[in-house]
Amino acid sequence: MDDAFTLLRRATDLLPEDAVADNGRTAEDVRGEIELQEWEMALDMLIEIADVHPVSITFWEMLSEAARQMVLDRSRRWCEWRGWEVRHGTIRATLALLGSDEGGRRSAFSGDGRLRPMWDIGHRDAAGRQDLNIARLWVEFAPQLGPGETADVRLAPLRPEQWQHLKPGDVITMHEAGPAAGIAEIIEVLPPGV
Repeated sequence: MDDAFTLLRRATDLLPEDAVADNGRTAEDVRGEIELQEWEMALDMLIEIADVHPVSITFWEMLSEAARQMVLDRSRRWCEWRGWEVRHGTIRATLALLGSDEGGRRSAFSGDGRLRPMWDIGHRDAAGRQDLNIARLWVEFAPQLGPGETADVRLAPLRPEQWQHLKPGDVITMHEAGPAAGIAEIIEVLPPGV
């Protein structure tokens, strides 16, 4: 197995030369950070570029392993998450958690994909009752989300094929133990490989 530094170099080589992050950083900038042995900076820049430029599962696997070797757990989890999205697609939504006074959560949860709440996405069982579906949840641009807060999130359904009917503007409900814990509006649905 390659070491983290070799993996970063190999991942950089997988990027087209015209790949550019939102902040203007390029593969050549990453190579410069690698030359300076700024490994964590190089990893962050590769993630920034890949977040706006489609890349392969292999790319995300390389970054995930590099992050694991550098003991960067959140970065590792993000790279694993993004690899999952390449395989299964992406569902993004704006989630508003209910406050504890509304029957929602009493405390914040970690936003790094560990929470696996149930969702009402419109399915019903044979008797016409609500049939909930499970999806992991990643909070974008924040380490956690608390009662009464709103944030953009990414969802990783346990069974992605059951979520294919959703489209931007649809509203789904998050459940943890009984009543609704939050309400989400779908903002983007992307197929695998995007």
